[in-house]
Amino acid sequence: MMRLKPVLPLAGLLALAACFGGGNTPAELLTLTATSPREPAQPRAALQGQVITVTTPTVPQAVRTKRVPVYVSPTSIQFLEDAQWVEGPNELFRQLLSETIAARTQFTVLDPSVYTQIQGLVMSGQLLRFGLDPNSMEVVAEFEATLTRPENRVATNRFEARVPVAEATPAAVAPALNQAANQVAEQVAAWVGS
Repeated sequence: MMRLKPVLPLAGLLALAACFGGGNTPAELLTLTATSPREPAQPRAALQGQVITVTTPTVPQAVRTKRVPVYVSPTSIQFLEDAQWVEGPNELFRQLLSETIAARTQFTVLDPSVYTQIQGLVMSGQLLRFGLDPNSMEVVAEFEATLTRPENRVATNRFEARVPVAEATPAAVAPALNQAANQVAEQVAAWVGS
């Protein structure tokens, strides 16, 4: 019994170390940042029809992970080594899209978790591809958007952006994916605001 006591704190420290970068966790986690954020301290008041809620896009299995897919061929996918998102890429894209729509249109953007009786537009969709195409050495972001209006009118549109990368590493792919995501978000905002 006396010999087990020193082992228990050591086991606890090893488990704690795994939470903060030990094990298979990469040294850095990837995220998305809006290049067109809404300026602070600019409140908006909205009436019916001036509100939009951006929901988290659905994703295929290849994107339903915190890893970055590499589209080797139309029928084969791998994952980029040592690249991992801080949270699901579809939720990161939703946040970036919300921020861009708020900055580039006159709509008041509400988080889906906020309850409101004011009816507005709902932006939903599917993040079809969000990763690296090694054959063209480009990252690709492809989003199928669905815009639902309060009067039950629905419109869809597909947006895509490709950004070249010099090498298949997280350091090269992460900023390119951020750029591609912003390009798609700006295309969607222009469509919503038109």
